[in-house]
Amino acid sequence: MLTCCVSSIRVTASTEAPSVLTESGASMSVDMWSIHRVVVFALAAASSFTPVYAQEFSQSTDPDCHSHDSQRSPHTVKSRWNMSVSNLIQDPDQLRVSCKKLIEAFPVDEVDGNFVRTVKNCIFSKSIPTPLKGPLRLAAVSKDVIEGILDLHVAVTQSEDFLHYASGGRLLLESVPLAHRYGGHQFGYWAGQLGDGRAHLLGQYYNRKGETWELQLKGSGKTPYSRSGDGRAVIRSSVREFLCSEAMHFLGVPTSRAASLIVSEEPVLRDQFYNGNVKTERGAVVLRLAKSWFRIGSLEILAQSGEIDLLRKLLNFVTDEHFPSISSSDPDKYLVFFTTVVNETAHLIAQWMSVGFAHGVCNTDNFSLLSITIDYGPFGFMESYNPNFVPSTSDDEGRYSIGAQANAGLFNLEKLLGALTPVLTQKQQKVAKMILKGYVSIYQTRIHQIFKAKLGLLGEEEEDNYLIAFLLKMMEDTQSDFTMTFRQLSEVSDMQLQNRNFTQMWALDDLSLHKHFSEWLNMYLSRVNGQQNDTDLDRQNRMKNINPRYVLRNWMAESAIKKAEMNDFSEVELLHHILSSPFVTQETAEEAGYAARPPLWAQGLKVSCSS
Repeated sequence: MLTCCVSSIRVTASTEAPSVLTESGASMSVDMWSIHRVVVFALAAASSFTPVYAQEFSQSTDPDCHSHDSQRSPHTVKSRWNMSVSNLIQDPDQLRVSCKKLIEAFPVDEVDGNFVRTVKNCIFSKSIPTPLKGPLRLAAVSKDVIEGILDLHVAVTQSEDFLHYASGGRLLLESVPLAHRYGGHQFGYWAGQLGDGRAHLLGQYYNRKGETWELQLKGSGKTPYSRSGDGRAVIRSSVREFLCSEAMHFLGVPTSRAASLIVSEEPVLRDQFYNGNVKTERGAVVLRLAKSWFRIGSLEILAQSGEIDLLRKLLNFVTDEHFPSISSSDPDKYLVFFTTVVNETAHLIAQWMSVGFAHGVCNTDNFSLLSITIDYGPFGFMESYNPNFVPSTSDDEGRYSIGAQANAGLFNLEKLLGALTPVLTQKQQKVAKMILKGYVSIYQTRIHQIFKAKLGLLGEEEEDNYLIAFLLKMMEDTQSDFTMTFRQLSEVSDMQLQNRNFTQMWALDDLSLHKHFSEWLNMYLSRVNGQQNDTDLDRQNRMKNINPRYVLRNWMAESAIKKAEMNDFSEVELLHHILSSPFVTQETAEEAGYAARPPLWAQGLKVSCSS
């Protein structure tokens, strides 16, 4: 059975067992009741997990057909919640954020100033953003975030005040900007102190829905953690972060959000591909949001520095604030926390794989403790199916290829366990190792569930895994497009499949060239036709609800970036609009070629870490 093709993962962890091997190889028995208890509590804590499914209620090609509330995906954040426009904040001066809870919870760096230094015995350093130079311009804004999360009327974003607040030139009332201290394993090696080198946490915002969001500026200047950097981000990377944050949200993948993108005339020097070709680009700032920006590296730096009391304090804060199902009095609360993160990390990476997303830099400092997608750098959406697809020019060895992401997740969870070890008892450490062994099984189960849904399969049949693996192997052999193969399988009728009528279905046409295509097709038709109480139209609608028609392909982002660098933000706006309804066929997207075969010029595109 070609299971490696299903999961694109080659992991060495065992999923068997009520015993754990020590480093010396001796076998130790484990309290299986403890494992069972911890898993049950972790599953309860993870019960808010949202599947990747989205719903497409309209087949209309009208690009605005998705704007009605009754037609929106249940997995997108709705900006209309029985609130009239008059109730939204009309003046940005009225937006209140607070760092009080964070500052009261943790010791703050005793040294002031944005000069680079080694920081000890704290979680945050106070750090004032550096205003962007030159005229500022609002390049993009997410109405869904502005109105649905920040309670601001979107018209506010057109004001001069908003430009300054959202770029670091002016501070929101009560804001005490902070830079977070963290470390991390980068490409497998401990990198020591890293931290927010060009990001400033403005504070927490408590919105009208009772949610808490942390507002952060990216590209807002130097901090104590900038190392040799200038603290800036450029238009190129900022456009990509803004668009992908929002695109991933509407794909149903847990992610940070992006509220706005401000560009300036400030010159920023960048060697994009690290080849000595330094160019002058322009500075930009993204206002982004997350429920929390804590990451695995947040805990690692404390464990590595021996700051164990502070490690406990941070763990208690994270579990109390973000894992309400975990009781603060539970003696196993850190173990339950670890189990939850293991579970949700496996789910997150499975969701990445389901939409062909490669993060590009799966270091521990880029992995959220809340298992959301953060830190959009050299990411890429896979076009031709290839488990070895690497989006970053900096990843020469393919450590973070799309097919290696699950392995990267396992490595990062091992490092998380290492960071937790000082606060776990010997017995809890044994249980935690057993929990970690289950990661592979969780991931493979979730991958199986998602890809079954992508093919419209109901129930459970013995050959399902083989059917999925068979398809992916054919896609790899024929270099068939990942997104459009699944989407066109969603759009093709049973009769068209039987007759192999793939007119204007370029991805399926490519796939049909495989010598074993007829064999697979017969298996697939037999499987879906045998599903009781399921019509062909039901199958198509189900599949279109999970298989997007539009993703942020590199060539699409590159086209928008080239225009943006010339102060034309029309394609950024168009892409943002299209990618907010990725499961709905839209006339403007079709005219732009967003579902067509990628242009030939796109084949040589490269993305680097430089931004």
